[in-house]
Amino acid sequence: MAASSYDWSASLDHVASSDVGMRRANNQDACAISLAADEDDWLEHGHLLVVADGMGAHAAGELASKLAVDNVVHIYRKSDQMSPPEALEKAIRESNDEIHRRGEANLDFHNMGTTCSALLLLPQGAIAGHVGDSRVYRLRGKKIEQLTFDHSLVWEMREAGQLSSKEEENQVPKNVITRSLGPQPTVKVDLEGPFPTQHGDKFLLCSDGLTGRVADAEIGAALSVLPVEKATTLLINLANLRGGPDNITIVSAAVVGNEMVTSHVGAAPLTIGGPSGPRPPLHPAWWIALGVSGLLAAALGVANGWSWSILPAVVFVCLAFVIGVQKADLLGATGVRLGGGRRLGKGPHRSFQVVAPPRFFDTILDILASGRASAVERKWNSEWAEFDQHLEKARERNGAGDKTAAFESLVDASTFLANLVQQRTRASL
Repeated sequence: MAASSYDWSASLDHVASSDVGMRRANNQDACAISLAADEDDWLEHGHLLVVADGMGAHAAGELASKLAVDNVVHIYRKSDQMSPPEALEKAIRESNDEIHRRGEANLDFHNMGTTCSALLLLPQGAIAGHVGDSRVYRLRGKKIEQLTFDHSLVWEMREAGQLSSKEEENQVPKNVITRSLGPQPTVKVDLEGPFPTQHGDKFLLCSDGLTGRVADAEIGAALSVLPVEKATTLLINLANLRGGPDNITIVSAAVVGNEMVTSHVGAAPLTIGGPSGPRPPLHPAWWIALGVSGLLAAALGVANGWSWSILPAVVFVCLAFVIGVQKADLLGATGVRLGGGRRLGKGPHRSFQVVAPPRFFDTILDILASGRASAVERKWNSEWAEFDQHLEKARERNGAGDKTAAFESLVDASTFLANLVQQRTRASL
């Protein structure tokens, strides 16, 4: 199918946004969305979404996250002879190689690192590749699931059975990560999936600037009541209005067309660990040997009796078997086939029911009212009429039962307030 006849805007709603936050002088996060160019590219590579959260002094964190995003996209797209999950793992591992090399070559970048969370949306479903504590979520209906495992000290200790209560968990530093790209010459990459996609599924990748301030159930609530672009704006505003101590990056996507539904596509299952790509053609010597052994077996059998033809006949049968396997591509089935309940990883690792819209609506109203009162108390002069109009419109629409429109007005009000607070706060940095 020609690229011009394949309209991704009709099948995948998507957005990427990154914000510096309230207390950081620069943004060490990076993100990317790499869409398939046409239907053939979609069937072979799918769509790739990536978020990275950099760490390091000077400009090292910024460089590390940019290297991760750029290299993951580039290496994945050129890995044509591998299955998509294996190509994604390779892309993340080789990105680690490059970040580590750059860090070792320059003292200013020594020990720089970054998280990396990537999501492949494929005909066979969604595959996550992951290092660090940035996250990948899926919203389906009223349940939000975390598809990735945080490579953090608290998660690792909990997994090892070293934490027996919430009180013990609260004593463990939340910002200590156990795995990242760059500091070490090698890295272990987690792969999760494939998770079959349905119409209406929404996916969200984010740095911990979001999850440190907004609860999972609230993330699910925003995605459930708003299109992904508006939901992304609201979530960034909420994180900032709750202090915004870190950079905040979100990449979101929603399945809105049948082209993205796993059961509709009917693609062949993904294979891990077996030969990938088309098998090379047999060398002509195989065919010559087959013909010679067959003719020799026949000639010896006619001239000297069939007992003389046993050895060349055995050679003929063996050659025929090898050629038959090659031609039928039976060796391609030696890998592990994914799908049908078999998948990589142990995800989803957590799931939550989303906050009910009325409760979420009231929560946002309280945050906005408190923020307005605080700004007035600090004598931050502003034209509040626009803000108040957004709130009034939100209440009217909510009272009329227009849930989505009501939340869209809250997005406008939260944007107004977040911009004001960010402007005033960052002026003092």
